[in-house]
Amino acid sequence: MSYPQSPLPRSPLMGQMMNQPLLVSSIIEFAARHFGNSEIVSRRVEGDIHRYTYRECHQRARRLANALQGLGIEIGDRVATLAWNGYRHLEAYYAVSGSGAVLHTINPRLHPDQIAYIINHAEDQVLLFDLTFLPAVEAVAAQCKQIKTYVLMCGRDRMPAETRVANLLCYEDLIDSHSDDYAWPRFDENSACTLCYTSGTTGNPKGALYSHRSTVLHAYASAMPGALNVSAKDTVLPVVPMFHVNAWGLPYSVPLSGAKLVFPGAALDGKSVYELFESEKVTFSAGVPTVWLGLINYATQNKLKFSTFRRTVIGGSACPPAMMNALIDEFDVEVVHAWGMTEMSPLGTACMLQAKHAELPREEQRKILQKQGHAVYGVDMKIVDDDGKELPWDGSSYGHLLVKGPWIISSYYKEEGGDPLQDGWFPTGDVATIDPDGYMQITDRSKDVIKSGGEWIGTIDLENIATAHPAVMQAACIGVAHPKWDERPLLVVVVRPGMAVSREELLKFYEGKIAKWWLPDDVVFADTLPLGGTGKVQKNKLRELYKEHKLPTA
Repeated sequence: MSYPQSPLPRSPLMGQMMNQPLLVSSIIEFAARHFGNSEIVSRRVEGDIHRYTYRECHQRARRLANALQGLGIEIGDRVATLAWNGYRHLEAYYAVSGSGAVLHTINPRLHPDQIAYIINHAEDQVLLFDLTFLPAVEAVAAQCKQIKTYVLMCGRDRMPAETRVANLLCYEDLIDSHSDDYAWPRFDENSACTLCYTSGTTGNPKGALYSHRSTVLHAYASAMPGALNVSAKDTVLPVVPMFHVNAWGLPYSVPLSGAKLVFPGAALDGKSVYELFESEKVTFSAGVPTVWLGLINYATQNKLKFSTFRRTVIGGSACPPAMMNALIDEFDVEVVHAWGMTEMSPLGTACMLQAKHAELPREEQRKILQKQGHAVYGVDMKIVDDDGKELPWDGSSYGHLLVKGPWIISSYYKEEGGDPLQDGWFPTGDVATIDPDGYMQITDRSKDVIKSGGEWIGTIDLENIATAHPAVMQAACIGVAHPKWDERPLLVVVVRPGMAVSREELLKFYEGKIAKWWLPDDVVFADTLPLGGTGKVQKNKLRELYKEHKLPTA
């Protein structure tokens, strides 16, 4: 699918450079040629540890590309995956997109009806999936009429004796039956590369269709020192799933950098992640706060430290300051707060200190690091008021955050929802401030901000303060109806095992930390918070659950 582009003026003197298209296949070719012996280590669904190299990955990806061609897949066709982070999934990343087809990664944590919807909406023709998800595939296969072939990503010994899935092939048999004699085709770099569906929209999920050009540029930019800072000296373990915005681009930026790559598979509990960190000497990882919460709790309870793990990127939702402080002060791990979204491929900002911040007191440095950070080159941003007027970068004005750049969508797949752009800018749905140095801080989602007496209350600050209390494990703040002020904050808290805190103690903990009128009107205690497929708290479910909650009148 192509979109009309505005004609660009042509200079009377053009550069005399080679014109090579930016294609995803060039990344795995580069890794295999220049870092061919660097390892890819995977904890498999089968339970064991698999090891091989970029050179071997490239060979098997070419075999899979030949196999897909044998299945009738052509340029532009969609091939879906339902898989954990692992070497076979990585092979599909390059085999599918590199051959000119479109890789469609599916989030298995979605409801089966949503999985069936996006498979049909994408018009997927082949589905490759891990053994874990055989029951899920069996549940939706009858609704997915356009899929011609299903491929179970395992060896012959793991194939089921019986299944309700028709036309089921064995992955290892499939690639073993094809040669690695395959030349990656050259085509327009603006051709579609991967397709990800966002869970952040209302109604049915919408598709973000990335191009080869946007994906390669995103990989370049995200590997830079001011972003994820990946190099061949690193051992990288992406905890963020490959079905969540392509693991934030790490399956591209890590091979591009030549770093060792470690995949955790389905085992994302604190113990499993810690053991893999230590056994493989991981230096850098990336994931959402809920995963780090489990890892920190496991390490703390067992009085453990990290021997090589020194840097992590945290995104997906705001990193609580208490979590950041624990990682930095107790475990000597640098925390890079990052922000982005599916519509942005996803990276938009990364938060690191500048040279002029080196002499600042610790508390002032942490205030900076708790922001979502500085724009990565390639991304521009601004904040506007309700009328679309641009607001100043003064650190106190907050408004709707808009972005633009070469890896940000111009429209959703199949034009779902019409034209989302505002004068060429994409509205993120976030409310933010930007300080004079260009550091952006999310104060809330537009749909989650609490409007009390005509004024906005940002819920993220209230949640961060709550999680700084030693007895609080998780917290979420929502607005509930109030007869005078329209809405007031309600704090929903999950207490740490073996600890206790009262409503009064928790509200007193806010004293001196916020304006008095921001203080939550009430606190309720819950066993768990509802989490979505990407690990974010589902505040819409909390609002539904507590819509009849009566706030204290005194």
